[in-house]
Amino acid sequence: MVSGPDLKDGINIMKFNTVQGVDLSINAFKSLTAACILAGLLTACVTTTTGGFNVDTSDEQAVQDYIQLALAYYEADDMLGARRHVNNALAINPDHADTYNLLALISQREGDLDIAEQNFLRAIRLDRTNSRARNNYAALVFGLQRFEDAFEQLQVVANDIEYDGRAIAFENLGRSAERLGRESEAENAFTRALQLNSNLYVSALELSMLKLKRGDEIGARQNYQQYLTIVEFYKLPHTPRALLAGIQIGTRLNEQKMVDDFALILGTLYQESPEYQTYRSLSDAS
Repeated sequence: MVSGPDLKDGINIMKFNTVQGVDLSINAFKSLTAACILAGLLTACVTTTTGGFNVDTSDEQAVQDYIQLALAYYEADDMLGARRHVNNALAINPDHADTYNLLALISQREGDLDIAEQNFLRAIRLDRTNSRARNNYAALVFGLQRFEDAFEQLQVVANDIEYDGRAIAFENLGRSAERLGRESEAENAFTRALQLNSNLYVSALELSMLKLKRGDEIGARQNYQQYLTIVEFYKLPHTPRALLAGIQIGTRLNEQKMVDDFALILGTLYQESPEYQTYRSLSDAS
C-alpha cells in the first residue's frame, strides 16, 4: 500500500526489504529458506533435519547456522525460539555483529525499544560497515521521531555501494529529510532511489509532490505518472495522500478528468480522511 513518509516495514528488515518453532515441517523449512533469502545476511541455509551441527563446522559457520534458524523463528513470529538460537550463537561468539542485529530486532518486536537500541548500537560498534544493522537502527529511531538520528544513519547506508538494499536506503533517507524540512535533500534522495530501482512507487509519489511544491508541474506530472504505472502493475491501492496529490497535480495542469477521477475515489473510499477534508476545502475555495 502506498504510504506517506512513515517508515513502514521496517525501513525494511532488510527491508527490515527489512532490511526475518522451526519444527522441521515442510512449512517451517520453507520459512527458513525464505528467511535466508530475505535477510541476505548469510551464505547458506541449514539443510539437515537430523541431529545438531556438524562437529567439523567452523565456529563462524555454526554462528551463521544459528542465526539462520533464529531468523526462521523470527519470521514465524516465535520470539522465544528466535531468542534461543540467538543465545546459542552468542555462546559461540559473543562479539558477532549480525547476532546483535537480530537480537535487536527481536527486542524491538517484543516492545523493548531501549534494549533494541542498545543491541543495534552494539552491532554497529562491532562492525561499522554493517549497513543492515544501521538500516534497521534507522527504522527504530525514525519510529521514535528521532529523524536526525535516522537521517545520519541512512546517509552512511546509502553511500555503501555494496549494500543490496541501497535503493530503499535512499528512499528512507528522503523520508527522513522530508520530516526534517530538508526538501532539496529529500528530492535528491528520492531521485537516487529511482535511479537504482525505478519501481519504488513511494519515491515516485514523494518526488512528484516535492516538484509540485516548488512549481515544477511538468516534472511532478511525470513522476506521478511513474507512480501510477507502478501501482497499476502491482495492483496496489491508492492512499488518500496519493489521491490528493493526483488531484492537486491535475488541478495545476487543468487535467479535469484526472481531478474528477481521483476526487471520486477519494470521496468514495476515504470520506473521513484529512485528505478528503483538504480536497473539500480546496473545492469550496475555488
